[in-house]
Amino acid sequence: MANLKNIDVDFDLKRLKVTSEDWEKQDKRTLLLMLQQLYLVRAFETKALELKKQDLIHGPVHSSIGQEAVAVGTMSAIRPTDLIGGTHRAHHQFLAKALAYYTPADYNPLTDQITPEMQQAINTLLAEIMGLSPGCCSGRGGSMHLSDLEIGVLGTDAIVAGGIPIATGAAWAQRYKQSDRLVVSFFGDGAVNQGVFHEALNLAGLWKLPIVYIIENNLYAVATNVKEAFPINNLSLHAVSYGMKGRIVDGMDPLAVKIAMEEAAQDLRKGNAPCLIEAMTYRFFHHGGSMPGSYFGYRETNEEGEWRKKDPAEDFPRKMKQFGFLTQEEDSYLKRDVEETIQKAVNYCTEKSSGTQRIKTILLPNPESLTDGLHSEGKEFSEIKFIEAEDVRLDKQMKYVEAIAEITGHWLEKDPNVFVIGEEVGHFGGGAYQATKGLPQKYPDRIINTPISEAGFSGLALGAAICGLKPVVEIMFPDFVLPAADQIFNHIGKLRYIYGGKLDIPLVMRTRIAIGCGYGGQHSMDPVALFALFSGWRIVAPTTPFDYIGLFNSAMQSKDPVLIVEHHELYNRTGLVPADNYDYYIQMGKAKKLTEGNDVTVLAYSSTVPLATQTAHEIAEEGIGVEVIDLRSLDFASIDYETIGDSLSKTNTLVIVEQAPRSNSIGATIAHECESRFFDYLDSPPARLTGADIPNPVSKVLESAALPSLERTRDIIRSVARREL
Repeated sequence: MANLKNIDVDFDLKRLKVTSEDWEKQDKRTLLLMLQQLYLVRAFETKALELKKQDLIHGPVHSSIGQEAVAVGTMSAIRPTDLIGGTHRAHHQFLAKALAYYTPADYNPLTDQITPEMQQAINTLLAEIMGLSPGCCSGRGGSMHLSDLEIGVLGTDAIVAGGIPIATGAAWAQRYKQSDRLVVSFFGDGAVNQGVFHEALNLAGLWKLPIVYIIENNLYAVATNVKEAFPINNLSLHAVSYGMKGRIVDGMDPLAVKIAMEEAAQDLRKGNAPCLIEAMTYRFFHHGGSMPGSYFGYRETNEEGEWRKKDPAEDFPRKMKQFGFLTQEEDSYLKRDVEETIQKAVNYCTEKSSGTQRIKTILLPNPESLTDGLHSEGKEFSEIKFIEAEDVRLDKQMKYVEAIAEITGHWLEKDPNVFVIGEEVGHFGGGAYQATKGLPQKYPDRIINTPISEAGFSGLALGAAICGLKPVVEIMFPDFVLPAADQIFNHIGKLRYIYGGKLDIPLVMRTRIAIGCGYGGQHSMDPVALFALFSGWRIVAPTTPFDYIGLFNSAMQSKDPVLIVEHHELYNRTGLVPADNYDYYIQMGKAKKLTEGNDVTVLAYSSTVPLATQTAHEIAEEGIGVEVIDLRSLDFASIDYETIGDSLSKTNTLVIVEQAPRSNSIGATIAHECESRFFDYLDSPPARLTGADIPNPVSKVLESAALPSLERTRDIIRSVARREL
């Protein structure tokens, strides 16, 4: 029979219980501030539900009634300059953080009036929930998407667990900057089932980041009870897997949360491991709205009644009175003051008309501002002079892959905010394909190898970018964006706009197309059409070493996220660059005409550019003039239709050549736009040459048959030139 022995374990998981001694150590002013915040949050949430019933709030209202103690206890234990991230149920977190930030150091809630800054913070939150322009996100975020970097709110998130890696990235940025700020990431029990929870906590534990993760365990993810979702009783057990402390606290008691957070914060500021706190709490109403969960049948009324007995808005002031920190008169005063404050916020957003309450028309967003803030205004390029290859002396031969490493190293040297992150980027002397050759040795703390966790490190890079760093993220194969799709598309591609255009995302993502290398259907994706679906992304596809350097510089200068598409077929191709100048910029959104011709316009990008150019030279011998245009920029907002239209006005025909499968082709969008914009120029519909509409096969014979060849390219251009298509 096998000999089984217990293994030694080393972890710190405890349940915290508040004692009378803990109460006796407290400061009256701090407790009064906590009570005022708790009352403000409760009154705010109650009013928000009333406004929703009056149809004055468009969209959901996920109230935190019952859970206020978690936010209030946390903010009382951290510094006003610390950072937080939250999930869709976050009014309490935003409001408590704003009040903690704006409350003066000598403020006494029993003798001092709510300051104008505190009042405005409440007004701003209500305006956002009501979709009004003075809101923190100009009304675009609503109840679930709240951000205010000034007060330390990185953002709250409508995707369950979506904000966890972003907060982790903000913590990475604080450690990198040697800042003493810490980050708190709030999320519910349902988020613990998500992969990014585990990816992010693994990275935080691995690198000992200054972050506290708080599970607001309210027992239900909408209607799914934790017993239906987890095989363990305490979700904080996950702390063991990631080298963290774990704490279980009464989330209905602000003081319990405060004590747990104080311990965690003290540990983090000493450089110790992160902490996972499980706050046992309860939302008194359904997932959204003002009906109890029992109304929908997934909770029992007796369960709700038992939790109501623990109501923090009643139990906390009762204990304050018990320990001599509060009188009945003081309690009544705080409640009256809070009600007046919340009513001022309502009056700020609404007005009475013919006895009916309505939103103030003057606060409604202007429809003309609909697209404002989707992208940077471009001021970062105001002093940049863009050039092309013909404008400078080219005197140095360089491989494409060498250009990647050289310009990346150049930015690492000149900008301390730049770092490179991805799988294997620091191994093999320069990454799996030498795109960071020589850089791991020179910048060991800024070439960051990660575990296999694309969602985790992509979200981490986003959090770091929001905090002012400039991450260069390598996705080894484009197909690997799919496990990270939520972070890359729902977050990196959307958050600037969702948060009212008020934050920059200076993030560059590189990825290498391996079509033609025999990697098969899960490593051979062309990502252009996929990324182009998300309007926040910029996309560039450099074809030559010269273009790579110039476009990389522009991508790094940009305040928008930029995808740089590389193709393995180009890596060993050589081209000329300036020997003594890596500081030139090529304008994103500017295509380049490579050949002259009057018969056919051919659009190409990346590896199909050499194919189209070679075809153009060969077919010229037949008397067919082909104008090849290297698109270079491929996001919808940046495609250079001016250059395309100028060419079509001469040739009157169009061919688009790309390797992507037909169903995953940016060419379809371009063709449609050209038909719409230049219909009068065209003698025939645009012709598209794409890869076969299949996952790429490994077989060399089959893969070759699936891709545009020189012969097929020549045939389609010839047919279009002769008006046979």
